[in-house]
Amino acid sequence: MFHILVVDDDKNTRRYLQAVLEAENYTVSTAANGEDALAVMDQAYIDLVVLDIMMPNMDGYAFTEILRKSNSELPVLMVSAKQLPADRHKGFLVGTDDYMTKPIDETELLLRIKALLRRAKIASERKIEIGDVTLDYDSMTVTKGNETQMLPQKEFLLLYKLLSYPGKIFTRIQLMDEIWGTESNTGWETVTVHIGRLRKRFEGWSEFEIESVRGLGYKAVKKV
Repeated sequence: MFHILVVDDDKNTRRYLQAVLEAENYTVSTAANGEDALAVMDQAYIDLVVLDIMMPNMDGYAFTEILRKSNSELPVLMVSAKQLPADRHKGFLVGTDDYMTKPIDETELLLRIKALLRRAKIASERKIEIGDVTLDYDSMTVTKGNETQMLPQKEFLLLYKLLSYPGKIFTRIQLMDEIWGTESNTGWETVTVHIGRLRKRFEGWSEFEIESVRGLGYKAVKKV
């Protein structure tokens, strides 16, 4: 059961968010500001923080900055009435993982929370599991049943990136910059070649598929 900490100085907002999250079977704690939130975290293991910005004593920016300076990778979702680009930019600069504005769309909030929790699990375990298939980042292997394939580094990193964000479209340039680095002299055509190798390597595997999105790039699709 995931434990979510809601931090907001408005009592009605705290109650509302707690009700929404508990309806989805999350365990929820609440705090009225950053200082109270740190106190809660001393007493309980928290999986994710939903955080307002404008609060007394310690605002959301300061709270997030303290977390990151302590090397905490706890997922933080800022939810604020502050809608200017500069506010969002500051949020990301101090270390938030995601940012959405009020009024809150319940469905969007829950989808963002699920995405952040999934990514945090992938990051901490350094593994992706899709049905009977396991991608192990540390050994750069893909295992299905008794079959284990050790992939060349670039192929593995490309597959791991795509399957970390199933359904998300990545352009060739994005993948090139992410896997080969922005300073690489290799052309984006290399991405196409590696995608082709991955498709051939995992041809017939029913758990996932790499799809081309015409005019855009590629996305991974989970089939289980």
